[in-house]
Amino acid sequence: MLIAIYLSVDLVNFFEMAVYCEETPDLALAPWVECCWSLESPPDAVNHRVPPDGCLDILYDRRNGLRAIGTMTVEQRFQLTQGSFSVGIRFRPGKARSFLGVTPGELTDGAAELIDLWPGRAAELKRRLDDAKSIQEAMRILLGSMPAPAAAPNPVQRAIEAVAAANGNADLDRVACQANLSPRQFRRRCLEESGLTPKRLCRVLRFRHACRIAEAAGRPNWSEIAAEAEYFDQAHLIRDFHDFTGLTPMAVFSNI
Repeated sequence: MLIAIYLSVDLVNFFEMAVYCEETPDLALAPWVECCWSLESPPDAVNHRVPPDGCLDILYDRRNGLRAIGTMTVEQRFQLTQGSFSVGIRFRPGKARSFLGVTPGELTDGAAELIDLWPGRAAELKRRLDDAKSIQEAMRILLGSMPAPAAAPNPVQRAIEAVAAANGNADLDRVACQANLSPRQFRRRCLEESGLTPKRLCRVLRFRHACRIAEAAGRPNWSEIAAEAEYFDQAHLIRDFHDFTGLTPMAVFSNI
């Protein structure tokens, strides 16, 4: 299913007059991949602000080629070239390692050229994407290049999946126990698989959940959103927004 979303610079995805689309993967890939997405930039160059979401992406654009963009601990900003487009694959938290063959913790707050991770595949994939006649064709090519892993998710990946399903509001000691790990072992393995420590991942996922609630609300009531997202109080929510974006939630969503 293809969804077109028109966003202003102050919404959660921070795109100024850009067209952002998502396509859901097939059932075999859905446990691993959240979506394939595209972004068509506006006629004028603009700063693209990306808040942390707990996910690792593979990103393609014709200027920079193919890159793996690591999980973020804070918002990062990119300059969009006027009239350009980007397409990407967004992996679910903790699920990218099965595709990349590299520990996601090595990419946190950074990026790597995909040809360094996929020396036998990336060059051919880039050639096909360079030849794509449309954004939609590029999305199909990129999504089709990700066969589902033969192996099922490992216990740590399943534990991270449970944390994500709870939007970060999970008992980490219990999650570690269910993965047959001590809390210390789970911390190390979660960092390896997701790029974030369990506590940081929980904070990011709860923040992301709050953003989605606010976006759906139209006129956000931040006290109610804080309660629904299971923050201690509104001040706690405001601190997370400031830590992750440098802005208050009211400033982020001021144009809704």
